[in-house]
Amino acid sequence: MNIRSELCDLRQSFKLVVQGKKGVWIKLPIELCSLVEVAVKEGFWYHHAEPTYLMLVSWLPGGAHPLPPNASHRVGVGAFVMNEKREVLVVQENSGIFRGTGIWKFPTGVVEEGEDLCTAAVREVKEETAIDAEFMEILAFRQTHKAYFEKSDLFFLCMLRPISFDVQRQEAEIEAAKWMPWDEYVAQPFVQKTEFVKHISDICLAKVDGDYTGFCAIPAASSGGQMGHVYQNAQGRRR
Repeated sequence: MNIRSELCDLRQSFKLVVQGKKGVWIKLPIELCSLVEVAVKEGFWYHHAEPTYLMLVSWLPGGAHPLPPNASHRVGVGAFVMNEKREVLVVQENSGIFRGTGIWKFPTGVVEEGEDLCTAAVREVKEETAIDAEFMEILAFRQTHKAYFEKSDLFFLCMLRPISFDVQRQEAEIEAAKWMPWDEYVAQPFVQKTEFVKHISDICLAKVDGDYTGFCAIPAASSGGQMGHVYQNAQGRRR
C-alpha cells in the first residue's frame, strides 16, 4: 500500500466531500509510528501525544488556523493538614529539587487525568504519609508559566482535616514524614525566604485563626451531564 498516496487522497476527500470541514485530524496509534514522517511530509503537524498514540493535524486551506491548541497547563495540589496539637503534616522528598536539602514541606503532587482537585489532595496525602484526611477547602492557587515541559502551571493549596494520625512515609518518593509544630515549620529559612511559601503560610495561619475563608467543593453536573465540583466561598454558600 502506498501510504503517501493514501494520505494525499485523504486530504483531497476532506476538501471535496466534507463540506465546511477544513481541519484534518489523524490519531496515529503507537504501533504505526513509522507513518509519522509520511504524514508530516503531507502537511500534518504534531498536536499532542499520549502513551498509546500521537495526534496530528492539518489545516487544508493553509496559513493561519483556528484549530484548538494542545492543553496549556499542568495542575498540581498542595495539602495543608493540621492536627489539634497545632502540628502540621510535612514531608522531605528524596527526589527532585528538594532532595538532600533537609527542607520540610507540605505534601504535594500532580492531579491525574479525570481527577477532581479535592480528590487529588486527599490521594496525595494518603500516598505520601498514609494519613487519611477529609478535604475541607481550597485556600489559594498560583499560576506560573514556562514550567514543566514549557507549559504553564496551576497549583492549588488545599486544606484537609486529618482522620488518622499514624504517619508512615512512602519509601519510593519520601525521605521522611512527620507531624511538626507549626512554629517550627514556619521558622525554616525555606519558608521565611521564599516569597510564595511565606505567603501561603500566612494564609494557612489566618485560616486556622478564623480570619480567612476558602472555597469548599460543591458537587455539580454540567449541561452535558458530567459530574464535577464548583469551588465556592464557604462563607457565602447558601444553605
